Amino acid sequence: MRRNTWAIAGCALLLGACAYPAGTKDYGPYEVRGAQTVNFGVVESVREVRLHGGETGVGAASGAAIGMVAGSNVGGGSGQVVGAIAGTVLGGIIGSNVERSANEQMGVEVTVLMDSGKYLAVVQGADELFRAGDRVRVLSGRGATRVTH
Repeated sequence: MRRNTWAIAGCALLLGACAYPAGTKDYGPYEVRGAQTVNFGVVESVREVRLHGGETGVGAASGAAIGMVAGSNVGGGSGQVVGAIAGTVLGGIIGSNVERSANEQMGVEVTVLMDSGKYLAVVQGADELFRAGDRVRVLSGRGATRVTH
């Protein structure tokens, strides 16, 4: 029984990791072979932000399943039913929180003074280092905008 619980927990962690947000060097299928507009500017400021990934429900479902199995091993008779229900609820809450934490990543808000004189702020993954004064390209198109060197 204990081996099954660990197997379920391992699967939940693997599936939760699949929902991890992509960085600025990653392109989704809808962005491939699509034209992007390129503009140039200078970085005015950079601010660290936290990016929250979406929740798939895998964490809550897996946590509930693990909690049900663990809770049903408590007591006997009607105590097992109560334990299973309590384990399901608590496991679901804990699993949801674990998934939420696993899907967070650090990001940056980059404010750029465009060559046109307008300001533009872009929030993206922190996989590229930007400093005030850096000359950058701003790529826009297909519903996404990103800043690169």
